[in-house]
Amino acid sequence: MVKRIAIFGAESTGKSTLAEQLAEHFDEPWVPEYVREFWDAHDGKISAEDLGTIARNQMETEDAAAERARRVLFCDTDLLTNVLWADLLYDGNCPAWVRAEAELRCRHYALYLLCDTDLEFVADPQRSFPDPAGRAMCRRLWRETLVSRQLPFVVIRGDRREREQSAIKAVVALGL
Repeated sequence: MVKRIAIFGAESTGKSTLAEQLAEHFDEPWVPEYVREFWDAHDGKISAEDLGTIARNQMETEDAAAERARRVLFCDTDLLTNVLWADLLYDGNCPAWVRAEAELRCRHYALYLLCDTDLEFVADPQRSFPDPAGRAMCRRLWRETLVSRQLPFVVIRGDRREREQSAIKAVVALGL
């Protein structure tokens, strides 16, 4: 059975880069965060009504990538992240089915790699919390999301190379 590993954390913490590095290192697929594709296709206009569509496409692309994997799939986000952003940016207007699905699916990840906010923030029109207080709030929120659900995670810190090495070590510890 394919093990799924979620690269998890606040914005601008190197998740996409890390997912791609791990996929290359282990010669396995990775699935990007669908909302970025949606954002680009809709000229940066996302409303609460789009949250279900975004979640559905995230699940579909992840499940399709899992079919191509042999041992492990690296996921540049998960539905818990969709719920967190819905709560932060859309006053909790996340569809109930997305919340329920996020709670079910999070139990099927072998590991969460929680990327810390110790990297320099890189501005991007899609990003919302560039200031230190906002980044600290997001760091606490993402970490508490894992802790409160007792999900397995490893904190990933340091520069790009240190992050990659820590993540590889955590994945290898799963027997991969």
